[in-house]
Amino acid sequence: MSTAKKLRELIANGCVAMPGVFNASMGRLVERAGFEAVYISGAGLCNATAGVPDIGLLTLTEVAQLAGYVARAVKIPCIVDADTGFGGAENAARTIEEFERAGLAGCHIEDQEFPKRCGHLAGKSLIETEEMNEKIAAAAGAKRDPNFLLIARTDARAVESFDKAVERARSYVAAGADAIFPEALQDEQEFRDFAKAVDAPLLANMTEFGKSPLLTLEQLARFGYRMVIYPQTAFRVSMKAAGDMLRDLKTAGTQEAWLDRMQTRKELYELLDYDPTKEKL
Repeated sequence: MSTAKKLRELIANGCVAMPGVFNASMGRLVERAGFEAVYISGAGLCNATAGVPDIGLLTLTEVAQLAGYVARAVKIPCIVDADTGFGGAENAARTIEEFERAGLAGCHIEDQEFPKRCGHLAGKSLIETEEMNEKIAAAAGAKRDPNFLLIARTDARAVESFDKAVERARSYVAAGADAIFPEALQDEQEFRDFAKAVDAPLLANMTEFGKSPLLTLEQLARFGYRMVIYPQTAFRVSMKAAGDMLRDLKTAGTQEAWLDRMQTRKELYELLDYDPTKEKL
């Protein structure tokens, strides 16, 4: 069974939690923790891999390569952030081709103008609905695997209104989107109302420090959502811990106080399925 088909089965039977990752080792940790799917964060790839802000600076080639590392490192489905589809309708079509080739189970494409901004920041602008519909139709038409999950993200709630976000979402479903990602809904009632208004599998973004409340997986499942992502949670925790350790190392001149908070060499090798006693991998 392809990972795309597996993802379809998962969301048909319940709500799937997808922790965000920024590299393949973190993807393995997500799988090891028992999660059924992985979200490859666009912000995570920009911030952690390239050291740049999440404004669409990575190319399709870079994202496909980095996301492919994650997809090949785990057995569970992976979806990836495709930003604005890396251009117009023709670019969106090629994006699907490259992501399928890389082993991804799905992706989301958003309706922002380029250069994009984080979905929970002010100052975003949107392309016209018809232009987004053209991207979605081209992306849907490029799928070789009919199970590949094409998710349309709308940022209209923060730019236009809740009603416009619903209107755009319905249009995107009609254009060929398999699921909808309403970005930056502002309270619990909006999450409820959106699920009632849009007849499609829905993805909820539970990012920290943003415009949306941090609702539980159980709450969102009850509202009708089928996917919940936590894009930067692992990144933020690991960066905070690493920053604390580096300050302590600079002061103390030794890392000894941190040994019990480290992943050991043995634990890393187990995560990587590597036995150094064997001559060959």
